[in-house]
Amino acid sequence: MDSLPGDGAPGSRPRILVVDDESDLVSVLRFGLEIEGFEVIDAGAGEEGLRLAREGRPALMLLDLMLPKMDGYKVCRALKFDERFKSTPIFILSARSGEQDRKLAFEMGADAFVTKPYDMKDLVAKIRARLKLPPNRQVA
Repeated sequence: MDSLPGDGAPGSRPRILVVDDESDLVSVLRFGLEIEGFEVIDAGAGEEGLRLAREGRPALMLLDLMLPKMDGYKVCRALKFDERFKSTPIFILSARSGEQDRKLAFEMGADAFVTKPYDMKDLVAKIRARLKLPPNRQVA
């Protein structure tokens, strides 16, 4: 199988897919993650996020729950129940903080649940830990 950019091949930057309909939040995430050496692709709706995940093969996905057309639960479930993407880590980033929201997210296959607002340094640390990257990786 050919290696894809962002899939962990030597010399590539890990690709993060951000799926959120709040463009200001996406811009902040993109800025913070790119400074840390990640490649960022983004989608503003659930269906678009699912398509980009399948086409772009991200190393990790940051997924909002409340999305137009297809919610984050459905996107997560569609990917985690597909053998090709079962091992792709999905972090839910959501303003919803109820126990039921967390429980359902994990039942759908989410690997982590991060409540908005969040600390960017903590989020990056969690991403690095999940991808088994050193804590202070230099920008590529």
